[in-house]
Amino acid sequence: MATGLPPAAGEARSEPQPRRTQIGPLAEVVEVLDSLPGGGLILTTVESALNWGRASSLWPLTFGLACCAIEMMAAFASRFDLDRLGVIPRATPRQADLMIVAGRCSIKMAPIVRRLWEQMPEPRYVISMGSCATCGGPFFYDNYSILKGVDQVVPVDVYVPGCPPRPEALIEGILKLQERIKKEPFLRRQAYAARDGQAGAR
Repeated sequence: MATGLPPAAGEARSEPQPRRTQIGPLAEVVEVLDSLPGGGLILTTVESALNWGRASSLWPLTFGLACCAIEMMAAFASRFDLDRLGVIPRATPRQADLMIVAGRCSIKMAPIVRRLWEQMPEPRYVISMGSCATCGGPFFYDNYSILKGVDQVVPVDVYVPGCPPRPEALIEGILKLQERIKKEPFLRRQAYAARDGQAGAR
């Protein structure tokens, strides 16, 4: 029977002792936290908690324009499963806070992309997926109908390169956007804008 004590001198060890991991069981961690003064409290700022919630529940407006949309659909399908990251696609800009522009954007489609972006509530973000959405891709030269990058009509936060990029690349772009959202001073920016608006109204 294993007692957890080292064997005495001259005594043979009958079975190997279980190796203790670096991280203790969760119950032990909770006991240690509760024994400390104030250990049952989580100390953070309101802004950090709100940013964590916003980053963990991105609702994208999936704007598939060309072949990159196939890879975007694969990222949402069961193998890669973007739902596990809190990324749930929406069909209306009124409920979305992220626009994923996947594929080439024609000059005729540019006003529609802009209008949908304006219909999204603040704070809103844009991911440019693929070479065509980023810079026009193979249509950059000698093409009259393709926009040379979707950032000419909407501000882009994250660029995902590739022709087409794999679903893993889109997932990495979403993770980069989540890191950015967690550090964003959104509440302070709103407070400063409200203060400046009140000062300008006087």
